Amino acid sequence: MDRFSLELPGTGITALSGPSGCGKTTLLRVLAGLESPQAGRVHTPGRACMLFQENRLLPWRTVEQYIADVLPRGRRGEAAVWLELAELTGEEGRYPVALSGGMGRRLSLARCLACGGELFLLDEPFAGVDLPRAARMLERIRALDVPVILCAHERELLDQCDRVVELKGPPLNLKEA
Repeated sequence: MDRFSLELPGTGITALSGPSGCGKTTLLRVLAGLESPQAGRVHTPGRACMLFQENRLLPWRTVEQYIADVLPRGRRGEAAVWLELAELTGEEGRYPVALSGGMGRRLSLARCLACGGELFLLDEPFAGVDLPRAARMLERIRALDVPVILCAHERELLDQCDRVVELKGPPLNLKEA
C-alpha cells in the first residue's frame, strides 16, 4: 500500500472490488490486525471478525458443532438461527466432506457471523454460492446492523452493497473515477 487512505462508514455493507492481486485481502488482513501497515494508522470500531478465503473446516465436526462451539455456553441453542441465515437448516448432522463447495462456504460464513464482533471482514464470502442465495444471505447480514466490509467480484452482489470501493494495484490504491 503506497499512500493509501480510506475512510469507511460505521454502518452498512461496503464492498471492495478490483482485479485479483490488487490488495483487497491484504487490506482486510490489516483491518483485522493480522498484518501491520508499513506506515500510518488503522482504526476500527472494535473487535473485528474475519472470514478468510479458505473455508478451514475440520472433517470431524458436524455442521451444527461448527456453529454451537463458537457460541457462549448459554447460547448454543442459537446455532439454528445462524444455520437458517446461511440456508443450512436440515444439514446439522452432516460433516464437511458431505457438503458441496458452496455449502462449505456458507457454513464458514455462518460460523464467522456467529462469533460476533463490531465489524465483519468477509473475504469472498459467496464464492461458490449461487447468486440468488447469496443475495438473500446478504440481506440477512445487513439486518444484523453491524458494519461489514467484503470482497466481491459479482456485479449483482456489488449492486446490493451500500458502498463499493473500486481498487487498483498493486500497490493498493483507489481507482480514479
